Amino acid sequence: MALVIWTVGHSTHPVDELVALLRAARIEVLADVRSQPYSRHNPQFRRENLKAALEEGGLRYVFLGAELGGRPPEPEFYDANGHARYDLVMGTDRFRAGLARLLTGAASYRVAIMCSEEDPARCHRRLLVTRALVQRGVEVRHIRGNGQVVAEAESGPGSAGTTQPMLFGDQ
Repeated sequence: MALVIWTVGHSTHPVDELVALLRAARIEVLADVRSQPYSRHNPQFRRENLKAALEEGGLRYVFLGAELGGRPPEPEFYDANGHARYDLVMGTDRFRAGLARLLTGAASYRVAIMCSEEDPARCHRRLLVTRALVQRGVEVRHIRGNGQVVAEAESGPGSAGTTQPMLFGDQ
């Protein structure tokens, strides 16, 4: 049986709606993969607030943004236009260690990785993390804001398991 990891974007949902989405998918642990787990516009998703709300809802929270985040602190991981080079990020010890931690957790719990963007096609959780997971034979399922679950394998052209789609148009 293949290992399965879910993804979700918090978007602008009230935190109780996010918890409901996770509970509907029977998620046990939410792995936050935002580089900066804070939001000016959605304070309910600040790291401390989110952790408390998840725990109140019976879910666990783990922060993996330092390892699996889409905005690395080092300038050498960006191109001339300021776009993150995920191909370089994937080669770091930090990323590999974060991925190993995620896989270890997913072997024992139903885990979803979370970032802010609702649409996985526009988010590093698909363009970076899902790509690495699929390369390792992990089945990835995306929980959309309306509750629909979409398998990565059915995501169509540009799925993370084939060629990496570009966030910023043709490059």
